[in-house]
Amino acid sequence: MTTVERRGQRLEVLFTPEQIAVRNAQLAGEISGTAGPDLLVIAILKGSFVFAADLVRALYEAGLSPEVEFMSLSSYGAGTESSGQVSVVRDIDNDVKGRTVVLVDDILESGRTLAFAKDLLAARGARSVFSCVLLDKPGKRAAAIDADFVGFTCPDKFVVGYGMDVAHAFRELPFVGIVKGPVGGDDS
Repeated sequence: MTTVERRGQRLEVLFTPEQIAVRNAQLAGEISGTAGPDLLVIAILKGSFVFAADLVRALYEAGLSPEVEFMSLSSYGAGTESSGQVSVVRDIDNDVKGRTVVLVDDILESGRTLAFAKDLLAARGARSVFSCVLLDKPGKRAAAIDADFVGFTCPDKFVVGYGMDVAHAFRELPFVGIVKGPVGGDDS
């Protein structure tokens, strides 16, 4: 695997920008085969913002013209482990009643956040609610949910880049990577 240095840290590249771009186009094709004409994409912030932007552009290339909304949910607080309690930090403005919704999230791990969002939008009357995640970590699932559209299956490692962060760092990276440690430090 390729290793890069950023912010005094060594990062192992898990998924390259090229791999991500190819998979986004494939996901857009999969979604276009399922979605109806009144598609609403809801990006769950903050981690999904880069993925959602690229996916929406790929959906355009696949012939769709979705509306886009943003919802901020939290189950992590300031930590790296889910607290188990999901709260709405910022809600959407549009009515979802009768619409096809695709929830876009960066990573499906415990499943609590995505399950909460799907249930919330279904209760608000969405015709159908699909989920699309860049990364799936099935080994840590705490809620009975699987994503409808998955970019990549991810190893049980804390990942950064492509919108995902640790302590607000590394969101800008064009790849998904694993922080291996300080430059010049041990790999373990």
